[in-house]
Amino acid sequence: EEAGPGRRGDRDRDRDRDRDRSADEGPAERGPGAAFHMFVLMEDLLDKLKLLSYEEEALRRHNMRPLSRHYFALPTNPGEQFFMFCTLAAWLITKAGRPFEQPQECDDPNAVISNVLSELRSF
Repeated sequence: EEAGPGRRGDRDRDRDRDRDRSADEGPAERGPGAAFHMFVLMEDLLDKLKLLSYEEEALRRHNMRPLSRHYFALPTNPGEQFFMFCTLAAWLITKAGRPFEQPQECDDPNAVISNVLSELRSF
């Protein structure tokens, strides 16, 4: 069978379509363990925070409960999770030797994130 110029173009188009489709796939399409990757990352994060004594240094100071193994992996209470993230970010920035004001729950979330990112960029 002879492959004409039209056949090659079809193959290339099919290959490009398949590549684009694979880029749009969610975690379940990437493999059986991909859906659980965020849980593994959260467990690693928690281990690292514990090594830095986050419970004693960050949480007790603000009268907060310790994080569960999957606290940030599951969207349970976005407002609470955001405040916890900001509290931990501020504590880590301070622990790195930079002065950083602890955000309050009533602070504008956009301003808080902007301050955190600005400080991190200056590292």
